[in-house]
Amino acid sequence: MTEPTWAGHPRGLATLFFTEMWERFSYYGMRAILVLAMVAAVDGSNPGLGLSAEVAGAIYGLYTASVYLASLPGGWIADRLIGQQRAVFWGGCIIAAGHFCMALNTTASFFIGLILIALGTGLLKPNISALVGQLYRDDKGARRDAGFSLFYMGINVGAFFGQLLCGYLGEKIGWHWGFGAAGVFMVLGVIQYRVYGAHLGDAGLLPARSGDVQRDAALHRKGWLGVALFLLALTAITALALNGVMTINAVRLAQGTGVGIVMIATAYFAYVMFFGGLSVDERRKVGVIAVFFVAAAMFWSGFDQAGSSLNLFAQNHTHRTFFGWEMPASWLQAVNPLFIIILSPFFAALWINLGRRNLDPSLPVKMSLGLVQMGIGFLVLYVAAGFVVQGEKVAPTWLILTYLLHTTGELCLSPVGLSAVTKLAPPRYVGQMLGTWFTASALGNLIAGLAAGHLADESNVAAMPSRFLLVFMTTAGTGLVLWLVSGHIKRMMGNVR
Repeated sequence: MTEPTWAGHPRGLATLFFTEMWERFSYYGMRAILVLAMVAAVDGSNPGLGLSAEVAGAIYGLYTASVYLASLPGGWIADRLIGQQRAVFWGGCIIAAGHFCMALNTTASFFIGLILIALGTGLLKPNISALVGQLYRDDKGARRDAGFSLFYMGINVGAFFGQLLCGYLGEKIGWHWGFGAAGVFMVLGVIQYRVYGAHLGDAGLLPARSGDVQRDAALHRKGWLGVALFLLALTAITALALNGVMTINAVRLAQGTGVGIVMIATAYFAYVMFFGGLSVDERRKVGVIAVFFVAAAMFWSGFDQAGSSLNLFAQNHTHRTFFGWEMPASWLQAVNPLFIIILSPFFAALWINLGRRNLDPSLPVKMSLGLVQMGIGFLVLYVAAGFVVQGEKVAPTWLILTYLLHTTGELCLSPVGLSAVTKLAPPRYVGQMLGTWFTASALGNLIAGLAAGHLADESNVAAMPSRFLLVFMTTAGTGLVLWLVSGHIKRMMGNVR
């Protein structure tokens, strides 16, 4: 009997496609208005939290970094305690609860909501990708790659429409309407996941087991004890902070977290390279992963300005009125997923055609191209900021061109980066090395939030061009250095392509 399919793929892919689409709808829809809601005046027509750009950027950076960091324990919980299928379901429920908390329109519920969304995304995000892979356990060829491409398309479709709808509701009606809409559509995603979850079969249904019943039971108890203690500590800290017993400086916390991530990553790579029992060849490859870690963190530190400093630039310095109607500032963020949808097939065909002619750029060259294009995007903003300093509002085409360059940079760096880590990592360290890739994203997002407070500082608009120019020099300069040493890195990679 022929296996039922969806567009030529396992039927479970449709379940995961729409779950991820609505989850990304909610995530990017909320993110599109997050900083705008935090900096909005408390007594304005659309009341916000009245925070400074520096504090709002730091909170934004902590939140987005936490989403990536939470994916590490989220994957562990699924592997050891509940399985991927339950992790996705409960992750979606926690995310929806977080959005509805933010919609309650109080300061306490706002921050509780952010915490819940970060925890829920940590459960859902890594495990739904793992489920896609498990649907193709016996299919390692082009059909598997096509399945992941379809899944990736769902991410960008959700991001595009989420930013349009939540952005419109949040800016035009009320921030809590935008946050609430994100929760409603996450609930839709959870419902369809529950209704059509049977199509997943036994993929990710149960946690991993060693076969030793007593040992598995002991690990299960210890695992849940660890989760309970963590949640208890997080609840206590949150309660103390919201009641004024404990004061948390968001900027200093973000700075300290960034330093901590750098120290831990450095210590980890040093330990694996010198005490991990690796061969000389494996040690070289881990060194390459460390270089890619730095490149990825640098890239995401610029790319994720879209939700923070560039969002504020769109609100404060971009002409958005057409025929008497003012376009929401958050709508400009929807340009990135739209460009991804349009350009992804082109880039896929480009690499294939170049490969046939033996002209396909090496992995380090592709990553350097991503960084250089990221930098050029900020060079565009440097020119635009020159007009802003003169008191003008600039056309939205400046930001659109920046986002186009950031998107083409993303298509050069992001898809090949994760693939490179899986190829380069020593077999016994693959999972941990994949974790470092998520950690690089977390570090980049954290840096982005901290930098946003300076890039979007309305009290010193005159310094805006020089700050955008500094970002260009830093990111494009890193890309240029990576390109110059790409030949040496390629030799360190050995036969990995």
